Amino acid sequence: MPMLTDAGWNWMRRGALCAILLAVTPLPAQNTAPGTPAPAAPDWMRSARVRAALARLGADTAALTEEQVRITAIPAPPFQEAARGAYMARLLSDAGLAVKTDDVGNVVARRPGRSSDSLVLLVAHLDTVFPAGTEVRARREAGRIYAPGISDNGTGLAALLAVARAMRDANIQTESTVLFVADVGEEGEGNLRGMRKLVETYGSQLRFVIALDGSTTDYVSNAGLASRRVEVTLSGPGGHSWSDFGAPNPIHALARGVARFVKTAVPDSPRTSFNVGSIEGGASVNSIPARAAIKVDLRSESEPELGRLESALRRDIQGGLDEEMAASRRRGFYPAQTLALEFSVLGVRPGGELADGSALLAAVRAADQYLGNRSRLERSSTDANIPLAAGMQAIAMGAGGNSANAHSLGEWYDPTGRELGLRRVLLTLLGVAGVQPE
Repeated sequence: MPMLTDAGWNWMRRGALCAILLAVTPLPAQNTAPGTPAPAAPDWMRSARVRAALARLGADTAALTEEQVRITAIPAPPFQEAARGAYMARLLSDAGLAVKTDDVGNVVARRPGRSSDSLVLLVAHLDTVFPAGTEVRARREAGRIYAPGISDNGTGLAALLAVARAMRDANIQTESTVLFVADVGEEGEGNLRGMRKLVETYGSQLRFVIALDGSTTDYVSNAGLASRRVEVTLSGPGGHSWSDFGAPNPIHALARGVARFVKTAVPDSPRTSFNVGSIEGGASVNSIPARAAIKVDLRSESEPELGRLESALRRDIQGGLDEEMAASRRRGFYPAQTLALEFSVLGVRPGGELADGSALLAAVRAADQYLGNRSRLERSSTDANIPLAAGMQAIAMGAGGNSANAHSLGEWYDPTGRELGLRRVLLTLLGVAGVQPE
């Protein structure tokens, strides 16, 4: 059948507002009066091949969970995703896909459709937030699997494989070509570099982008949360804590500046946040440090608010520096012994939003309707930010199961019910890629 278009989904409800993070706005299924029967599933959803693929996704969940554990056990700290990427490349090749690795490290596996110029991208990120040396081997307790990165994004990577295998085994042929991609640089200072490269490479050929991130089936992210990551560095002469007391101290100056900045008022709407996520500097307890640095995460649903917040950070850090220098002068040190201030932007994530009447959201709604799932709209920061900012249709969605404590050493995953998420991903993908008649 032809691929879905916006016009083909006019029965869907219009006007649902994008909710902020963790809001509870339901994702409407259809524009009908109460008590009206739900629209029948399209014929392709009831085809023998699609039903076979859905059955396959429910049959092999235990084996898929073990694969997820093996993937997670391969460290993938920021900018060091190559080993995990090589493993994923082998598995995607075994699933019958033509695989290549691009020059930034994205593993791109192509499944040809009737059209080679119309592409649907199903992507899961390889990297974790955890530094090199973090213990990532899993332990099991009371049905849960504990390991850093087991859900974010071991779940997404496992789902990428499961969907590719199910489509192969059921011999599902699509109208659009599907790219199954394990990409780099989604987390932190990776600054979405993998997705930026994909959008640059494939450009207008990308009709739809579906990012698999984490486990939940309770929502779909249809709006990208804008953010900026900033590093602030102060350096000075250093010295001995006793004999050089009074010399300007970079840690003291940053502490003064941070104390000012954290008093900054931010609005509830548009929702805005800040976080001083790391601080470093100094050599010993009895040394005045020659250098200190902080890294700060700024986020907002509004670009103007984000700019205001960054301006406040710069103003308050400068104020802290000035305060420290004034204290140093009062203790008899001279202006020549000053502190040097440097701001570095580590990353900029643009915002964007997918229209409620889009074909991609319609495909999610149809999948939820078919599976009896209820979900809501949400704004978050994911790989989908980049295509959304470029005006493309993109979402991020979970791949099934349950999880908690992402980005912490206590992260866990429970695979119970993961088949719902896998089937939801498959049906959403096929809803926009189009299924060729049997």
